[in-house]
Amino acid sequence: MKIAMIGSGYVGLVSGACFADFGHEVVCVDKDPSKIDKLERNIMPIFEPGLASLVERNVDGGRLSFSGDLKASVKDCDAVFIAVGTPSRRGDGHADLSYVYAASEEIADAITKPTVVVTKSTVPVGTGDEVELILSKKLDANQFAVVSNPEFLREGAAIDDFKRPDRIVIGAEIEWAKDVMSEIYRPLFLNESPILFTGRRTAELIKYAANAFLATKITFINEIADLCEKVDADVQEVSRGIGLDNRIGSKFLHAGPGYGGSCFPKDTLALLKTAQDNESPVRIVEAVVQVNDQRKRAMGRKVIHALDGNARDKKVALLGLTFKPNTDDMRDAPSIAIAQTLVDAGATVSAYDPEGMEVAVELMPDVKMMESSYDAAAGADAVVIVTEWDAFRALDLAKLSSTMSGKALVDLRNIYHPADVARSGLKYTSIGRN
Repeated sequence: MKIAMIGSGYVGLVSGACFADFGHEVVCVDKDPSKIDKLERNIMPIFEPGLASLVERNVDGGRLSFSGDLKASVKDCDAVFIAVGTPSRRGDGHADLSYVYAASEEIADAITKPTVVVTKSTVPVGTGDEVELILSKKLDANQFAVVSNPEFLREGAAIDDFKRPDRIVIGAEIEWAKDVMSEIYRPLFLNESPILFTGRRTAELIKYAANAFLATKITFINEIADLCEKVDADVQEVSRGIGLDNRIGSKFLHAGPGYGGSCFPKDTLALLKTAQDNESPVRIVEAVVQVNDQRKRAMGRKVIHALDGNARDKKVALLGLTFKPNTDDMRDAPSIAIAQTLVDAGATVSAYDPEGMEVAVELMPDVKMMESSYDAAAGADAVVIVTEWDAFRALDLAKLSSTMSGKALVDLRNIYHPADVARSGLKYTSIGRN
């Protein structure tokens, strides 16, 4: 099938490359000429394991191309996916849908045959209705169908998630649109990936509800970790004990400094606004957002406590800056609030991250970026593991200790065993363990 992907960011590029790998003819469209130029030279705008080779293979195979011309790209397509950004709107926290609506206007001018217009972007309930209205002003009803097809991709594992999904959610109101979507995803039938057909509004809500629930699990175990520290319990054992219950499951029950990234912060906020507008508040999600915001600076205070309560004129090294490993995404990363808390307390902060420093340097002007973990730790009074990159899981703790001025190791991801750290002479602080 012939597919146009409007937006060549994280979702659009990964989805477009994967669809092309299924054998479809895909063009990824973007208004940024420099991004298109880089993609044509196989320079990825994001770090995602395996993406560059996937793109290169499908470009060489003639199945994937890039363009800045939306009208020419959409012409004669069977399906057009809208995969543009929906950031939180300044002032009120609602999702900013201006990019989605602008793309819809352009698509309406470009369609030349019956086409399925698919919202792949994360959008509030009712957005598909508005897209349908925009298209109907310029097109007859038999020329298009609007479908919701939310994405469930984890940064750092997006390609595998796309090709081996837990489920595919398709919100469609018209039968021929369901047929087109079934054909697009037919290659996944071999993996027996379940396709859930729903109403369009239901599909839109599924995405927000799923992210809010996962954010709730993360925040729940983080609060249990705080309780563990007060009552001398071990949060890792608590997590394992409840995660073995099949009704709960073990995923997203790892204590840490709070969630960040491109999805959970903005999606939980957008869900709150949707609920408030419809006079059906979601109190649990309200608490989740509040607790997560407070936790990030609390982790900075935890580091200060490890420095005997005084960070002034102390040096602190942060290992890991991105919100999770295997990505360069710094959006709402806990490291930002942690670093600012330490700087506010008078500390000097250095940092190392395998992929995120180019982005981080713009967001953290008071933090000195270093070439390696040990360079960052040199002369430090405390080293803080913020992101659980594999590169930090097997540090030479004795070498780390010898390069430091102080002996505080604050492990905000619980990737080390206290006994191993003790043998190196470091003073260990973890999350939810004493």
